[in-house]
Amino acid sequence: MASIFESPEMIGAFIAEVEEQLQMLENSIISLEQNGETEEHVHELFRIAHTLKGCSATMGFEKMKNLAHELENVLDSIRNGFLKISGPVTDVLFDCLDCLRMLKDDYVSDANNIKTDINPVINKLKAITASGNKQEDNPDKAGNAEVEHSKSVIFALDTKQREQINHALEIGQNVLVCEISISEDSQMKSTRACLIMNFLNEWGTVVSMVPNVLEVPVDSDICNVAFLVITQMSAAALEHKARNDLMDVSDVKVFPCSVDTAEHVIKAYETETRDMDNASCAKTPGDEKKIVHTVRIDVDRLERMMELVGELVIEQIRIAQVANSLYNRYRSDETVDDLVVISNNISVLINELREKIIKTRMIPIQQLFSRFPRMVRDLSRSLNKEVNLVLEGEETEIDRTIMEEMSDPLIHLIRNAIDHGIEEPEVRRRLGKPEKGTLRITAFHHDSNVIITVEDDGAGIDIQKIKEAAVKKRLVTAQEADSMTEQQLINLIFHSGFSTSQTVSDISGRGVGLDIVKSHVEKLNGIIDVETCAGAGTRFIIKLPFTLAILKGLLVKIGDETYAIPMNNVIEIVRKTNNEIESVNGQAITVIRDKAIPLVWLHDYFGIPRGEEKRNVLVVLLGIAERHFGLVVDGLIGNQEIVVTNLGSYIGKVEGISGATILGDRSVACILDVAGILDMISKKRAAKIHNKQTEN
Repeated sequence: MASIFESPEMIGAFIAEVEEQLQMLENSIISLEQNGETEEHVHELFRIAHTLKGCSATMGFEKMKNLAHELENVLDSIRNGFLKISGPVTDVLFDCLDCLRMLKDDYVSDANNIKTDINPVINKLKAITASGNKQEDNPDKAGNAEVEHSKSVIFALDTKQREQINHALEIGQNVLVCEISISEDSQMKSTRACLIMNFLNEWGTVVSMVPNVLEVPVDSDICNVAFLVITQMSAAALEHKARNDLMDVSDVKVFPCSVDTAEHVIKAYETETRDMDNASCAKTPGDEKKIVHTVRIDVDRLERMMELVGELVIEQIRIAQVANSLYNRYRSDETVDDLVVISNNISVLINELREKIIKTRMIPIQQLFSRFPRMVRDLSRSLNKEVNLVLEGEETEIDRTIMEEMSDPLIHLIRNAIDHGIEEPEVRRRLGKPEKGTLRITAFHHDSNVIITVEDDGAGIDIQKIKEAAVKKRLVTAQEADSMTEQQLINLIFHSGFSTSQTVSDISGRGVGLDIVKSHVEKLNGIIDVETCAGAGTRFIIKLPFTLAILKGLLVKIGDETYAIPMNNVIEIVRKTNNEIESVNGQAITVIRDKAIPLVWLHDYFGIPRGEEKRNVLVVLLGIAERHFGLVVDGLIGNQEIVVTNLGSYIGKVEGISGATILGDRSVACILDVAGILDMISKKRAAKIHNKQTEN
């Protein structure tokens, strides 16, 4: 496939634009299906199809252009009332959407080798277009349409223009009215209107226009323009050409017009234009619609900017340390006072810069939530269930990296809720519930965290089944299961391979899901909890950090090395004497807040000498959800905001370490992975049990 633009920047921009338009197309089709046909919905769908056709034509992507063109034809039939929205129609629209997505994926893989066959979908689109166009041949309907058009447009013609039109009609030319709606998101609409006039002059002669696009102000928000055109082309041919060749156009209507018809309709447009001008003059500056200007930025550039800001933070810490040191030694020196003031000012500016950079990494979670309506629709149909999806807090902003990582976990929770949680309609009816189940997904900010909840009003989790399945799979003994609290039993669903389902489905229930969800969340320094009520439903609560770029960390000493612990995981810091520490089956235990807490010396895991035994030890109580442990440290340095740096491919994954940060003295501190440390403890404990069993 010969591409007109082959630069990586152009290809990247094209792919980003297509992905955005396809997501909007999916949302609009779902809205059309759920809320019924409205002029606004059809208009939006047509605009998206036209945009896809235009940008794919620009890139020389013929298959996508042709498919988008056929989609336009279907939407045009719907818009003109020749085709009604129905189940089969929306199914074909979804088929077209899926095919467009496959074309996009092919293009990303190899733009010169597009494998997807578009003919089956094009045939479906042509079939429903043909079924709708049978109604178009009704002459009464066509006559009524012309009357409606004639009432909507009027041109003020002088003597010369009247003679020009009469002469054109005498020699067999067509006089046509071309009504064009400019897309709402078009920039510089007045310029676009002038370009449209130039195009029409290439296909004929523009005799008059309402409003006169040559006289409107440059910043005018002109949306509708009517042109009176003399041309050799038929009305259908001109409309077809305008729809295909004009950019930033949302609607085109073309119909024949005589001199009398043309003259007898100008007041409507003049009145409308005058009202718009008056309304514009009456607006106060605060009432004006804000135009949001956005620029796409490569994520790698944002990451690099964040790294540079991190370096600035480190250098600022060093400057502050030097300034304070000089101030303590030379308090009477005014120059030192100035240095301290400058250091503080730089600190304020760097903090503001850092916050702004972090903001650029944030995107509305709506970009993630928008993927779910189609999935819920398809899953509920395949399972013969009725599900009402409620999305709340879509404007909540979240770190782009976190959002990308949370896509799969949330998809699994949704699948699980529909497959195992929400009952079938007849079952819900017997239980006195509405036949249509509700799946509610919410997002909101709390302190420095983002909270995401996934809640259904289904059957809830059967705790007795959990206990039986856990014992059967030997995750716990019967004795241990009996002594566990209800919440501890519920948390067993996060164990690898755990499932209470008797059968394996294509949707979920393979026992490889919730443990993966949990590990994803914990990898992001997050926490996942679950609440359930038999017969009333289940709610998963996910607590995530606001951003992964910077975190609040507690700096501690283990041996001679400095480590950072995410403050999200720090519960308490206590000092314990040796007498308060006991050994149970080889595991050091102490009591904190009336709970037995296992103690961990990372020295043993990282090969660090413990040093001399002290009379008392510092214990940092750490936890994720219900899992708590005490980390024994040699000293506390304090807490501060730290810039997170990945270990990189050269070092690779280190168990118990999630990243690193550079401190003010240019030394490197490793960031502890609390979830990873818990896994290390579990593995060590399992190895001990295995060794004992082997010995016996």
